[in-house]
Amino acid sequence: MPDENPTRTPGPHLTSGDRDFGQMEQMVLYLLTDPENQPTIWSIPDIGREMAYYDPDALVEPLHRAGLVHRIGKELVFATPSAFHFVSLVGHVL
Repeated sequence: MPDENPTRTPGPHLTSGDRDFGQMEQMVLYLLTDPENQPTIWSIPDIGREMAYYDPDALVEPLHRAGLVHRIGKELVFATPSAFHFVSLVGHVL
């Protein structure tokens, strides 16, 4: 019989500090759309360093599939107009 109150174990969706994967995607989106943050085109490894996350491509790819990030080759990304519109609607809510 399965445990009715299973213990939550950290998995690939959590990192140190228990940041939720969805929250981390939001943080990447905010990073790419921050008008005070330069550059506007980011390399994926730089996003990983900024986020202190070992697999930044795993954060960028869902945003790309959702139409919020454009990719230039395998290494560079920038926010789409949809991403800027999204952020203007919800603001930085983290």
